[in-house]
Formats: sequence, structure tokens, C-alpha cells
Amino acid sequence: MFRRHRRLRQNEVIRSMVRETFLHPSDFIYPIFVVEGTNIKKEISSLPGNYHFSIDRLHEIVKEMTEVRVKSVILFGIPDHKDECGSGAYDENGIIQKAIRKIKELNKDIYIITDVCMCEYTSHGHCGIIHGEDVDNDETLEYIAKISLSHAKAGADMIAPSDMMDGRIDAIRDILDENGYKNIPIMAYSAKYCSAFYGPFREAADSTPEFGDRKTYQMDPANVREAMLEIEDDIDEGADIIMVKPALSYLDVIRVARDRYDVPVAAYNVSGEYAMIKVAAKAGLIDEKRIALEMLTSIKRAGAKMIITYYALEAARWLKEE
Repeated sequence: MFRRHRRLRQNEVIRSMVRETFLHPSDFIYPIFVVEGTNIKKEISSLPGNYHFSIDRLHEIVKEMTEVRVKSVILFGIPDHKDECGSGAYDENGIIQKAIRKIKELNKDIYIITDVCMCEYTSHGHCGIIHGEDVDNDETLEYIAKISLSHAKAGADMIAPSDMMDGRIDAIRDILDENGYKNIPIMAYSAKYCSAFYGPFREAADSTPEFGDRKTYQMDPANVREAMLEIEDDIDEGADIIMVKPALSYLDVIRVARDRYDVPVAAYNVSGEYAMIKVAAKAGLIDEKRIALEMLTSIKRAGAKMIITYYALEAARWLKEE
């Protein structure tokens, strides 16, 4: 006798009753790129449907998020001024600090996560302090910690360091705790790979390195066991959430992390993954809605509790329609 698995696929009612993985708008974290200036809402050519916003137009995106029930953002800032130590990143009147205060003024219930890195703020485009052509790990920690504290003081709900310096979680946890921010959680970009899928983001964040690449601090795409060492160290140093980035080509890493560790796992559905679908959809080759929702479902099915995605608002609308 053989099993008749098709009995539970006869119609949408029964399929939905036995479905194992569900998407909800609360799963999504929406990336927002904030720029200096006024009256700016400019589409990012490499990320169709996503925009550079000036502070005075953030109300538009906050309103849209509220309408589709996406409650979390991750902020990226593009400053007017860049220098070798990325001083704009920890300026109390920096672009991110102003954006945090503005969003909280518009809707105090929006949960604000801030990306903590230096590449958007340094003149050389690397994620730390440069000596020669090398990023100095330990000196960079001082700046990463200082940036994190400035974000917390501005009102950020969560800190998300993406620089991949060794010991950064420990440095951030120490400075937050010492300054009365013991309840601010840290989402660590723990397994952040040196990936070709980041291309469109480099335009969006104006963060292309002036020389070399990031292979000495971001992870080799071939490695999984090394990712587990990174994750374990971040948890030991005080990370509350760990992240795998990119998501789609690293579903195996998400699954291993989910099975091995009891902290929540986040995944970043990165710019290249998003852009490929957009281009294929524009060419009429695929059904964008079905492909995008299938992709996001696969990320959640692999074990991600939360997904940073440029599809957050569109996916939330599609789910509302169903």
C-alpha cells in the first residue's frame, strides 16, 4: 500500500491547513536609505522601487509602512562629508542620528534598527580605520563602539554591526552597558560573506571601496564551519540575534545556525537577490509576486525568524491581498 499525499493538496483550504511555513508582515525589516538635503525622494536605479529619502520626506515611507503593517526598519545613512575616520557616523547630528529622531517623532512604534559600519562614512570606503592598505581591527573597534553609543543616544531600538571586525560585539556591549543602555539589543551580522550579491547596494549606499576589497574581513563564501565559529563568538560576546548575509545562496548556513543555536536567526535578502528578480520580471520572464514570495518563504523555512528585505512593503501588500 502506498501513501496518498495528494489527499492533502486537493484545494487551497486543506493546503493552507497543513502548510508548515507562513509569512507575515511582522517578519520583515525594511531597509531605508537616508541622505542629506531637502525634498529628496529619488529612486535608486540599481534597486527599483527603493529610494533615497531626505529627512523631511521620511513621513511618506513611515505612512506606507504603517498602512501595510511593516513595523521594523534598518537605517543606512549617506553623509555629505566623508573622511578617513568616518566622523559623520558618530556625530550626534549625523544623518542617521537625525533620521532616528525624526522617525520616532513621526511614529514612536516603528522599531528602528541601525546598521553600524563605517564604509558609507569613510573617504576610502572600507569598514574601519586604514593603516597602509589594511583595516586595523582593534583601532576600528573604538569607532564602532562610539558609533553604536551615538545611535542608542539618538533613540535606536537595536544596534546591528556589519563591519565584521573581531571582538566588535564585546566592544559594543561594554560601551552600551557602561552608559546605561543595558536593554538595547544587538543584532550581529555574524556570518557576513564577501559576496558578489552586494553590487546594487554599493550604489545605494555609495560605499564602494576606493582600493582592494573586503576579503580580509568578510567571510569566504565557501565556508560553513567558520560561520558557526563567528556566530558562537558573537553569542558569547553578547549578541541577542545573529544574522546570515546574503540569504538566498546561504540557506544551508541559516539552517545549520537555526539547528545549532537557540538565539533568533535573521537573514538579509540582499540587493543582488532583489535586483535579479526585478530585472527578470521587467523582461516578462517570471511572475514577480510568486517568485518573490517563494523566495521569502524559503528563507523563513530555512530557519530565519526575521528577514531584512527590499521586498518588505510589496510582500506585505501581496500578503494582505491573499
